[in-house]
Amino acid sequence: MPNSPVTPDRLMVAIGGNATHPEDIEGTSQEQKAIAKQTAEALLPLTMLDNELIITHGNGPVVGKILMRQTLTRHTIAPMPLDICVAHSQGGIAYLLMQAMENALREQGNARHVTCLLTQVEVDPEDPAFENPSKPIGPFFDEEEAKKIGAELGWLMKEDSGRGWRHVVPSPKPKHVCDISLVQMLARRGTVVIAGGGGGIPVVRGPKGVRNGVSAVIDKDLTSAHMANVLGIDTLMILTAVPKVAIHFGTPDEEYLDRVTLRDIRAYQAEGHFPAGSMGPKIDAAIRFLEGGGERVIIGSIDQAMDALEGKTGTRIVPNDK
Repeated sequence: MPNSPVTPDRLMVAIGGNATHPEDIEGTSQEQKAIAKQTAEALLPLTMLDNELIITHGNGPVVGKILMRQTLTRHTIAPMPLDICVAHSQGGIAYLLMQAMENALREQGNARHVTCLLTQVEVDPEDPAFENPSKPIGPFFDEEEAKKIGAELGWLMKEDSGRGWRHVVPSPKPKHVCDISLVQMLARRGTVVIAGGGGGIPVVRGPKGVRNGVSAVIDKDLTSAHMANVLGIDTLMILTAVPKVAIHFGTPDEEYLDRVTLRDIRAYQAEGHFPAGSMGPKIDAAIRFLEGGGERVIIGSIDQAMDALEGKTGTRIVPNDK
């Protein structure tokens, strides 16, 4: 499919964990495969373009279920550290997406390849997040069970908004995407590259370049923004379940944003329009990307991906001078 004048030749696309595992499904393999197929069909117009395309994805629901399995089997099977859990979720999700996207392309007679790279992301061992773990992951527990599991597994457990107790971990900022040159090389060859899933496997780097995993999770939208900045990609798409960014969300004054400058989105953020549990991380990533030299962020529904890219829907966030 030839590119139109408004579609960029280089594109970073971030999709949420719900693109392969919504919260409201039972979680069978067949369900996950069916949802991956829907995601691939939604992204097909993007993968049919003659472009450099890199895709990142969330892993929230999946890594949560991996942790749940560990709590249920902790007396018979040794639990895995969190970095390995992230790696498991990254590989499984990327496999489903890679296969579904290639199948969708083959149905159209397109021979384009899709690949996934298991991606380590270095974080700063002195990141303040390690001193103040605040990211809840995995299932909810009552207080008694939470304290028991926390003691057995060494997990920090905290009460979460009156809904129960959860495992809380650090969420440091991405510092360096390992083997980013391989991502770049494959994308330049025309391969659709799935990388940085779940924000990447968090690692710290020691003397002589030795890396070791750490118990943390990295926000995938921040990793997407970082990767795009490092690779010099001008356009970042963040695809989610809503058609546009809104202010006064869920109130009678709700207002969708079509085009907004970096200055204005910062002002809306300061007014508290974007909660940490919903649109907040996406806006943080958008700001970080534009401050790093990006030219546009597009936030929209995954089901309207091509329309959002062409400016027919979605929210565009641009630098102040655009």
